[in-house]
Amino acid sequence: MSSPEQRSPAVGFIGLGDQGAPMAQAIGDRGFDLHVWARRPTSLEAMAGIPHTAHATVVDLVAASDILALCLRDDSDIWDVLNTPGVREHLRAGTVVVNHGTGDPGENVTIAESLYGLDVFYLDAPVSGGGPGAQARTLTTFVGGDAVAFDRCTPVFATFSTRVSRMGPVGTGQMTKLLNNAMTMSNLKNAVDLVRLAQQLHMDIPALLDVISDSSGGSASLRALGTVITPENAPHLQGLMRKDIEHFADAVRAHGLDPEELRRRALAGADGLVDAVTLATSPAHPACPSP
Repeated sequence: MSSPEQRSPAVGFIGLGDQGAPMAQAIGDRGFDLHVWARRPTSLEAMAGIPHTAHATVVDLVAASDILALCLRDDSDIWDVLNTPGVREHLRAGTVVVNHGTGDPGENVTIAESLYGLDVFYLDAPVSGGGPGAQARTLTTFVGGDAVAFDRCTPVFATFSTRVSRMGPVGTGQMTKLLNNAMTMSNLKNAVDLVRLAQQLHMDIPALLDVISDSSGGSASLRALGTVITPENAPHLQGLMRKDIEHFADAVRAHGLDPEELRRRALAGADGLVDAVTLATSPAHPACPSP
């Protein structure tokens, strides 16, 4: 019988949300043997037309998988899956468990250690790009973990990513994502300040953002306002940003460093997100009359 290293791996996927569903679709589209499970049957509707096998239980999914990909909200959700009765007994030696969610680097090391005795690999592989990046299959995937396991999973990650980078041992994928998010949210504070000032100056804010985005003052955060970030999804993204910046601060403190200045600026960016995107998508304000 061929080993997982000698054949195309069977990929199990849990987490068919706004980001996870298009990631799973990309895996199935590229010809991998895709297996899925969802707590809510309606979530499986996202896989219509995509080659896949749906399973009735988590245990059945795990038993069929060489790579178990989890795109869940937080580390506690990873523990919930791994501690489901029967899951650990059905994780075969050599299986790779992959965490595509954003969480705490130290907690991910603990999760990996809990699998060592089963001869199961663990990769923390959070992604950047959000739902739109997943739809476009242009995510960046930051990976921490064993190099052999990384090489096995790279073709799977490449189905939904334009860049896949191994950053070091378990935990470094999460640390990279948290540093990326801290940079994103601190840049967002600049965008929030700019939009609020432009409002007071009676500028046409959509036009202003459009031209600056293509100029030296442009940034990914500025370009996201009104495009990737909309008034509809901003409250949800705001909650995720606040969660992630606390993960960032905790991870930095665990290394004896002080994250407070960057944490405060990043939180201020997240706190101003809803107002900023509302202004960025509002009709143009009348120009300020000339003196």
